[in-house]
Amino acid sequence: MSSFIVEGGHSLHGEISPRGAKNEALEVICAVLLTEEKVTISNLPAISDVRNLINLLAEMGVKVKYITPEECEFQADEIDLEYIRSEPYRKKAQALRGSVMVLGPLVARFGSALLPKPGGDKIGRRRLDTHFIGLQKLGADFNYDGSTRTYSITAPNGLKGTYMLLDEASITGTANIIMAAVLAKGETTIYNAACEPYIQQLCKMLCAMGAKIEGIGSNLLRIQGVERLGGTFHRLLPDMIEVGSFIGMAAMTGSNLLLKNAGVSDLGLMPDVFERIGVNLQIEGDDIRIDQKEIYLYLIHI
Repeated sequence: MSSFIVEGGHSLHGEISPRGAKNEALEVICAVLLTEEKVTISNLPAISDVRNLINLLAEMGVKVKYITPEECEFQADEIDLEYIRSEPYRKKAQALRGSVMVLGPLVARFGSALLPKPGGDKIGRRRLDTHFIGLQKLGADFNYDGSTRTYSITAPNGLKGTYMLLDEASITGTANIIMAAVLAKGETTIYNAACEPYIQQLCKMLCAMGAKIEGIGSNLLRIQGVERLGGTFHRLLPDMIEVGSFIGMAAMTGSNLLLKNAGVSDLGLMPDVFERIGVNLQIEGDDIRIDQKEIYLYLIHI
């Protein structure tokens, strides 16, 4: 069994660039299913969840071309709907939590989708009610096959815009509903929508593809459905979890670190909160320097 040996008491120096945000990546990769045109996504993190989702889309028929290890071109112009109904698809989708977000795009564009019970991290209750109820309100029908533990979702007459009040501001649920609504007929109003930066990024990407979304950044979204979407180029934000982790690490070790391309404008209150509790930050354009002269002991004093 492999192991790590960690020797404490040393300060850190240098610079580091956070990777692209995993949670945004899973959303926008699924969004490529909404168009037959080419979509290029950059700053992709080289992690298994992202690679596995890309591989799943490739097996569904999406043409995938890596321009660099962190930039990928997608074209979903020849989707194999029979594969989506197959046992190999069920097994691979079940092993990947992010696969739930292919539902909205598939139902919106092709009128059907399949959902095996998804896997993913076991981190408490991770219900799918928001996904199901939102798509049902748009006109999708759900049928459960107990023998395969699989939901079949269909909308033979297409999706239709409506008003909905989400029972929780689910990030992935909001993303799924948005992706379905952009191709639904008429207007969809989503109240109590999640409004985190990654949802905003998804909306901006969809608008660049031709979607009509109002209220981006708020919990009230109005979406006017369009007949089709086009291609675009999209760059992921840095992962704010990594940014916060690096800031905390530098503070607790009394270090001088420079975080390059940290996405400062999308970090919200994070820099202010760290400064409020005594962490020495300097914002340098889109970079953050943490220059902690001594080990930060605030948490120990609580």
